[in-house]
Amino acid sequence: MLTGTRILVADDDRFMLEAVSDALRRMGAEVAEAESGAELIIRLASEAPFSLIVTDVSMPWMNGLKALQSARAAGHAMGVIVMTGLRDPRVDEQVEALGQDVILLRKPFDLDELEAAVATLLSRRQSSASLGG
Repeated sequence: MLTGTRILVADDDRFMLEAVSDALRRMGAEVAEAESGAELIIRLASEAPFSLIVTDVSMPWMNGLKALQSARAAGHAMGVIVMTGLRDPRVDEQVEALGQDVILLRKPFDLDELEAAVATLLSRRQSSASLGG
């Protein structure tokens, strides 16, 4: 289903990082991993382009939202799935501020929700590309 799709997954929780990465690989994606927001930025700079980024919010040094803001400022406009267990309404506002092609998944979520979010973002990208945008 995701053959040819490159996804960057970032989470400082090793169990969550492996679970999400493994699920995406089983769907056929090529997956790169980062264990912090800083590593997300480094991998994005050195290994782009990616079709999608899947990132946790709460990570040490640079959280996922700050990393994504930096990526957007640098011109990276890929789809994003933001994962969080936080229930802070400010997170919702920060996710919305990232613009289009962003989906928020609240932890705990099941792999069907992850798959649906990936499919939604990829279909939006394909529709946008076919319309010339």
